Amino acid sequence: MIVGLPVVVIGAGPQGLAAAAHLLERDLEPLVLEQGTRPAAAVAEWGHVRLFSEWPELIDQAAARLLAPSGWRANEHGYPTGEAWISDYLAPLAHALGERVRFGTRVTGIGRKGRDLLVDAGRAEQPFVVHVEEPGGAQSRIEARAVIDASGSWSAPNLAGADGLPTIGEAEATGFLTYRIPAFENPAEYAGRHTVVLGSGHSAITAVTELARIARQYPETRITWALRRDGVGSTFGGGDADQLPARGALGERAKDAVDHGIVSLVTGFRTERIDTTDQGAVLTAEDGRALDPAARVVVLTGFRPDLSFLSEIRLELDARLQAPVRIAADIDPNIHSCGSVRTTGAADLAQPEPDFFIVGAKSYGRAPTFLALTGYEQVRSVVAQLSGDHEAAARVELVLPETGVCGGAGLFDDPDAAKGEACCAPAPKVLQIGRAPVSATR
Repeated sequence: MIVGLPVVVIGAGPQGLAAAAHLLERDLEPLVLEQGTRPAAAVAEWGHVRLFSEWPELIDQAAARLLAPSGWRANEHGYPTGEAWISDYLAPLAHALGERVRFGTRVTGIGRKGRDLLVDAGRAEQPFVVHVEEPGGAQSRIEARAVIDASGSWSAPNLAGADGLPTIGEAEATGFLTYRIPAFENPAEYAGRHTVVLGSGHSAITAVTELARIARQYPETRITWALRRDGVGSTFGGGDADQLPARGALGERAKDAVDHGIVSLVTGFRTERIDTTDQGAVLTAEDGRALDPAARVVVLTGFRPDLSFLSEIRLELDARLQAPVRIAADIDPNIHSCGSVRTTGAADLAQPEPDFFIVGAKSYGRAPTFLALTGYEQVRSVVAQLSGDHEAAARVELVLPETGVCGGAGLFDDPDAAKGEACCAPAPKVLQIGRAPVSATR
């Protein structure tokens, strides 16, 4: 690895800031480039949402050690909202890193100095060149000894179209659509109206449970929850068997809303077109079924990685997930089952481009269920690798909590496959992260 240059970290989110803390502990100089104007700008956009991980699972140990001299103390209990995660942890961490974090700086491309994607000769000996757009639009170049891409996938939500592309009329219906979990601060926007939720992940479940809360107050409120698969499968999660209790409870609340008729669940609905009418947006499926006009359509069908600025970096990604090939089988929702998700480290995340790593939510590509725990272990291992401590890089210091759901998503068109029975042991109350619980005074 080239000396005398910083390690560029893309993104000042939870994993990016943790990576910087680990780099400082290893006497490597980090430079964090954040497109937003504040720490964890993406988290701020869903700051109203409460996490299903407790505080101890949301704090990186190296970050806690960096913060300790300032008198900062880790929260030991409770499930914070995204905004509380920022104010109580991520913002102080960014402040502690000081000028090593640059805000309003958008990465537009990464390459090797003097070498395009084609060139082999001397490639690994050349520094990375990170092309950025500074505040005000000025263009500049930053040379780096290594690059850690922790930019996440929040900026690239999946669309309503079941084929991954915009459905007919989607662009014209933007006034009715949102691709984020609404804040629901103004119930009147949804009370007495019809809302359609597309998606089956935790974001969709969160939206459904919040809408159900409004519907209980305002009985004329209508909620349609549309799933692409022909069966419910593991949509509701593992319940009591989920080793993250709040995650299991979230699915149970959604199931209760469906069971009591507060939410109408529609399966096998693959959106082919959206028509804008005076009564609202009308979604029509590939099989011709049409939903009643909706005042709002909440599209929560997942995210995909933004690879646009990596065109000159040599990548080896899974063809389906757009995730590093060595972790794809473990996170693939088509085959995921109890205990099949393992911790990932530097060896799993390495790319054909030496000293370039994708970490955090972006490392999961299009796969869901990424946890902050996963990202913290990733950056610990990656930074150890960059520092030359290969033993620490190879060591596993985290066991991920199981979901309590057996089997994968099941056959796409089989309503009887993968019913999602709980199969894992009862959830422990406390998770241990790394080799010791997080402590701000350690």
